[in-house]
Amino acid sequence: YNMESLLRDKLNFKGKINFYRHHLCHVASAYFPSGFKEALCVSLDGVGEYETGIFVGAKKGELKVLSSENVYPNSLGLVYSAITYYLGWKHHCDEGIIMGLAPYGNSENKVPGTKKTYKSIFKQIIKEKGDFKYEVNPVYMDYYNQRDKWVSDHFIKIFGKKRKYNEKIKQKHKDIAAALQERLEHVVLKQLRKAKKKFGYKNLCLAGGVSLNCSMNGKILKNKIFNKIFVTPASGDDGCAIGACYLAYKKNKKKLLPKKQHNFYLGSRYTNVKIKKIIQANNLKYQKPNNIYRTIAEFLADGKIVAWFQDGAEFGPRALGNRSILCRPYPKTMKDYLNARVKFREEFRPFAPAVLEKFQTDYFDIDQITPHMLIASKVKKSKKNIIPAVVHVDETCRVQTVNSKLNNKFNKLLEAFYDLTNIPVLLNTSFNVKGQPIVNTPEQAIKTFKNTNIDVLVIDNYIFKKK
Repeated sequence: YNMESLLRDKLNFKGKINFYRHHLCHVASAYFPSGFKEALCVSLDGVGEYETGIFVGAKKGELKVLSSENVYPNSLGLVYSAITYYLGWKHHCDEGIIMGLAPYGNSENKVPGTKKTYKSIFKQIIKEKGDFKYEVNPVYMDYYNQRDKWVSDHFIKIFGKKRKYNEKIKQKHKDIAAALQERLEHVVLKQLRKAKKKFGYKNLCLAGGVSLNCSMNGKILKNKIFNKIFVTPASGDDGCAIGACYLAYKKNKKKLLPKKQHNFYLGSRYTNVKIKKIIQANNLKYQKPNNIYRTIAEFLADGKIVAWFQDGAEFGPRALGNRSILCRPYPKTMKDYLNARVKFREEFRPFAPAVLEKFQTDYFDIDQITPHMLIASKVKKSKKNIIPAVVHVDETCRVQTVNSKLNNKFNKLLEAFYDLTNIPVLLNTSFNVKGQPIVNTPEQAIKTFKNTNIDVLVIDNYIFKKK
C-alpha cells in the first residue's frame, strides 16, 4: 500500500501525482526564499529515500547536483540521533539537547579504561573519504541492523550502558556530546571549504535536519567560508513540503527565480472576532490598554513571565515572537526561575535572546541578520553581564534578530522594553511546556496559561493576568 494509493484514497484524487527527490525538496526550500541568485546549497539529514545529504549548485533558479555520494547507512544525522538515544533522550526529537550539552564536555578527555580520547574514537566513528564523502563505522553504529538498538555492542563495551532518561548526567556523557558535536562541525566545515574552493559559490543555503544545529551554523559563519548564509527555518522534513511546492511550480511554469522571502509567520491566524468569541466562551477578564507594548514591557521589566500570542504561527520548530514565552534576560537566575515555573527543561539547556536588529552588533559577534534563531554566536564581553540569562556556558547565544518589516508587533515590544530598561534584548522561548507542541490556537494558549505559572497572557491586544 504505497503513498500514491493512500493519497488517492484519502483525497479521492484522480489526477497525476508527481514525486520529488527528498534532498532536492530540502534544497529548494532553502534556495528559493533565500534571495541569493547563486548559492551552494547543502542538505544534510538522517536519510531521504537512500541519500543522506547532497551538495547542489544553484544559479538563476536552476539546480545542479554537485555531489550525492553520501547514502544510507552513512549519515551524519543518524549518528547524531544514535548518540541522542544512547545518552537517554528521544532520537529524531531531542538532538538539540545534545547540542546544548556539548559545551559542558571535553573531547580531549581519555575514555575510562582506554588510552584513547573521546575525540579520537569519534574520528573512527565518522570517517572522511574524498572531498564530500563520509563513512559511518559499523563497528560502533548499529541503527541499520536492528530496530531501536542504534549503537553497537562494541560501542557499549567502550562507553558503558545506555543512560536512562532519569539517571544522573556524568562527565562521560558530556564528553561524548562534545566529541560528537566537534566531529560534526569538523566534517561539515572541511567539506564546505572544499566546495567553496572547487565550485566558487559566495553564498550558502542550508537545509535538512542537521541544519537545525545552530552551533554548527555559527561556526560556518564565524569561519567566513561564505559571504552570507541562509538557513531555512523549517530545515527538518516539514520544509520538504514547501520545497516540493517550489519544484512542482518550476516544473509546471518552467521558470522560477529565487526571491527573498524571510517571512515564515505563515501558519494559522485568528480574527479579532474569533478571538473575542473564544475569550467570552472561557469567561475571562481582560484588559485592553491604550499602549499594550508599554504595559507588557513594564510587566517584563518587573520580572513577570509573559506568554505572547500574535498573528500567524511560525513555520518550523522555533518560536519567533508570535507563539512565544518572554521574560527579561537578567539576572542570570531568570533562566532557572522560568524553567522551574513553566518550561521544566534540563537545567543545562540555554534560552535564546531576541534582539532589535539595529543593536545586534553591539551585543553579539555576528555580522548578518539571523531572524529565524538558527545561528549561534558569541556574546560581546561587555554585554555578557547585562543579559546573563540568555548566555550559554560557552558564551554563545542562539540569536534572533528582530525588525519591523518581518514582525512589527514583536519589534514594538522590544522597543518598548528598550525604552524602559535601555536593554534591546528579551529572552524568547516557545509557548509550550516540555514534551508538548507549541500552542497553535487561542484555546491552547488559554489552557496552557491556566495550567502553568505564566503570569501574563497576551492574545492579540487582550491582556490576561493571574491574580
